[in-house]
Amino acid sequence: MRIPRTLVALTAAAILAACTSQKEPAENAVARVESSLNEIRTDAQQFAAEQLQAVETSVKHLKDNLDKKDYSAVVQGAPSVTSAVAELKTVVEEAKANAAAMQAAAESEWNDLSASVPPMVEKLQARVDQLTKTRKYPQGMDKAAFEAAKSGFETLKTEWTDATAEFTSGHAPDAVRKARSAKAKAQELINTLEVQV
Repeated sequence: MRIPRTLVALTAAAILAACTSQKEPAENAVARVESSLNEIRTDAQQFAAEQLQAVETSVKHLKDNLDKKDYSAVVQGAPSVTSAVAELKTVVEEAKANAAAMQAAAESEWNDLSASVPPMVEKLQARVDQLTKTRKYPQGMDKAAFEAAKSGFETLKTEWTDATAEFTSGHAPDAVRKARSAKAKAQELINTLEVQV
């Protein structure tokens, strides 16, 4: 049985019309998804890099379908990609909030450390200078042990300098980690060198 030409032409016209009618919604959907992703891309790179990569792959798939003029695939796929972008935004916002809380806590702890460590370093410096001059070491300590303690003191000073530089650069959590280590070393040396506190 032969299909009339007019029916073939009408069917082709209907398919073309259906495709054309989905072109604008498909283009709009891709534009909206890209715009939403661009708003959070920089923060996402910092706080949720892996999830960002997955979302970018989904967006690329949508764009590829748009380039192939498979508008119905774009329209059908857009809601799940939009949802993935929204989820990524939530993850980024939570991560930023946590980072801000950590920064605030670290800054508070830094204030305590920066008040307690420098006086310890000063007392240790005075004691090291005194022992270097007099060579009368604490009981049970020989010259080699004193030199080892002196070397540990130099390491402690470097660590404190590094911690201060980290804090000045705005990296309070890293600064606090180094400062805690410096304080522990200072306390140990105070005991070893019998510093009067």
